[in-house]
Amino acid sequence: MIRSMTGYGKGEATGLAGRCLVEVRCVNHRYGEVTVKLPRILLSLEHELRKAAGGRIKRGKADLLVQWEEAQAGATVPPINLAAARGYHAAFLELAHELRLSPEIPLSLIVAQKQVVQEAVAEEQPDLLPLVQEALREALDRLDVMRLREGEVLLHDLVQRRRQLATLANQVAERAPSVVDEYHDKLKQRLTKLLNGVEIDLQRVAQEVALMADRCDITEELVRLQSHFVQFDETVVLAEPVGRKLDFLMQELNREVNTIGSKANDATVTALVVQMKAELEKMREQVQNIE
Repeated sequence: MIRSMTGYGKGEATGLAGRCLVEVRCVNHRYGEVTVKLPRILLSLEHELRKAAGGRIKRGKADLLVQWEEAQAGATVPPINLAAARGYHAAFLELAHELRLSPEIPLSLIVAQKQVVQEAVAEEQPDLLPLVQEALREALDRLDVMRLREGEVLLHDLVQRRRQLATLANQVAERAPSVVDEYHDKLKQRLTKLLNGVEIDLQRVAQEVALMADRCDITEELVRLQSHFVQFDETVVLAEPVGRKLDFLMQELNREVNTIGSKANDATVTALVVQMKAELEKMREQVQNIE
């Protein structure tokens, strides 16, 4: 199944601890690369998120942007140690009596004493990974939808160009046998003109034509082209990422077409080869976008 390397996905998940928003942007790249940007509170999750994204994105450069909004917590009232407060109050009263001072003891004095107002016990930090993973899965799912949609467009274009390439290859195969016959006729005409009535050595002409036919024989290249076409058709329907394999096939197809062009001793074949190379270049550019 063809997937484009480019796409965008956004996911969101909300829980008691807060709200997580994940954005994934993916562009063309020769290999698979994942970059993660996290707020400080989620830094410990970087490895897990990178691993999860890498399992879904086999080829392409992906940027993950994770945002976190903490849930608004209610006001926490610090606990009061009443026993300590009563103890301080009794001690201050006794001190005031001994010093013959006013027995009025302000509340602020008691509250300011150690252990009267205790620190609030911090709640245990909840596990944020499941919430972030949920948002990431949604973002990757939406990214996958976009990449599959673009992949369908790429596949349609590639299939059309592969058919055009096969048509041109068939035209080259039809033309190839005529090249030797025309060379034979032209060679005889030139020799007849040059020798001006002298008898032509037909055996020598046949040898020359045989050598030319051997140099221009493109049967092997045409057979390999057909084999590569079959491999192409089998590759584009695979469920796994096929971009690198298609890239290799483009190189092999281009090699065979170049060899045909170098062997061609015919203007018609040369023109067909030029068209084939143009189609191959367009196919190669499209393959660079495939995962």
